[in-house]
Amino acid sequence: MNNRKIGDVILDVRDISLSFGGVKALTDISFDVKEHEVRAIIGPNGAGKSSMLNCINGVYQPQHGTISFRGKTFHHMDSHEVAEMGIARTFQNLALFKGMSVVDNIMSGRNLRIKSNLFLQALRIGPAQKEEEEHREFVESIIDFLEIQPYRKVPVGQLPYGLQKRVDLGRALAMEPQVLLLDEPMAGMNLEEKQDMSRFVLDVNDEFGTTIVLIEHDMGVVMDISDRVVVLDYGKKIGDGTPDDVRNNEDVISAYLGTSH
Repeated sequence: MNNRKIGDVILDVRDISLSFGGVKALTDISFDVKEHEVRAIIGPNGAGKSSMLNCINGVYQPQHGTISFRGKTFHHMDSHEVAEMGIARTFQNLALFKGMSVVDNIMSGRNLRIKSNLFLQALRIGPAQKEEEEHREFVESIIDFLEIQPYRKVPVGQLPYGLQKRVDLGRALAMEPQVLLLDEPMAGMNLEEKQDMSRFVLDVNDEFGTTIVLIEHDMGVVMDISDRVVVLDYGKKIGDGTPDDVRNNEDVISAYLGTSH
C-alpha cells in the first residue's frame, strides 16, 4: 500500500436505485469515496457494478438517490458536466480510435482543456499554437509515465491488448481528473500485464494524487491495491470495508461461492 494521505470524502453516493423497465439494476446503494484512496467495487457478474459507474458519470440517470461531489449534490449527473468537474472514466470495452496513433488518442483526452477556438486551432496560429504545444508536452509526459514511448506514432489498433488498455488509461489521465473511474482495467490481461497495470494504477494514485474508483474481477488485484472495497450482489450492497473486512464477510464469501443462491 502506498503512503499518500487519504483525505475527506470527495464522492458520496446515497440511496441510488436504478431500474430498466421492471428490472432492478441497483437498489438503495450507498457508499463514499475519500480523496486519494483506491476504492474498489466488486461482485459477481450481473451485480450492478458497471451500472453504478454509469450513474456516477452521468450515462444512466437513477430513479432515486443522490450523488455528491466535493459537497455539491446532484439528483442527476450530466456526463459532460461530470467530465468538466474532474471525473474521468475508462471503459470495459475499449473505445479508442483504432486508426489513430497513440499520441493522437491521448491528445483527444485534452479536448476539455483546450481554450482556443476551432478556427485558430486549425490554423495553429497565435495563442492556439502555444496552447497546443503545452497540451502536447503534457501528453508526452503521460506517454513517458506509462512507458509507451516506442509506440507514440503507432496506430492503436496495431498494439497488443495490454498496451491498448494503457493508452485508454493515458487518455483518461490527459483530462487531469480528480477522480478516475476504471471499469475492469485488468480484464483480458495475462499475469505480467496485470502486474504492470496494477503498478500504474498505484503510481497514478500516488504521483498524481488521483482518487481511483475501480471495478475489477481479479480478487488478488483488488485485495493488493485497494484501500476499501464495496461489494454488490444482484444490485444490492452486501459488504463494505477494508480488504480484510470484506475477505472475512460471510455474505461476500457465500455470494462468490454461490452458496447464497
